[in-house]
Amino acid sequence: MLSMKGKYALKALCELARLAPGQIAASSDISARNGISKKFLDTILGDLRAAGIVATRKGRSGGYFLARPADLVSVGEVLRLIDGPLAPIACASRTAYAPCTDCGDPAACAVRATMLEVRDAIARVLDGKTLRDIALIGPAALMAAG
Repeated sequence: MLSMKGKYALKALCELARLAPGQIAASSDISARNGISKKFLDTILGDLRAAGIVATRKGRSGGYFLARPADLVSVGEVLRLIDGPLAPIACASRTAYAPCTDCGDPAACAVRATMLEVRDAIARVLDGKTLRDIALIGPAALMAAG
């Protein structure tokens, strides 16, 4: 399930992806437009900055901007960073595999096989969408385009 932290990260990144080249956005503006606590958003943006997804400009007119082009950052990458593995259970994870304590043979487990399919479907969608793709969805994108 998508956490609030993951959802807010995507909302903030959509805002940044809609900026014209060279523009920046203050975290206070992003938080106000999206109804996100500024303190919580600053934590999220700090995580994204540490991962090289966003960058900052210091000073009076400072703020945040994407460190890489929006079409080179997948939604899956962001959510793995913020929320961890995409798999619904640990034994189906590719990045954080852990065997179930109640399973004698993971290769023959019907639950694991099904959850692997779920994980692959989730990854296919989220890794196939970029920040550019999702920034083009919704009223704010329509207003920016219009």
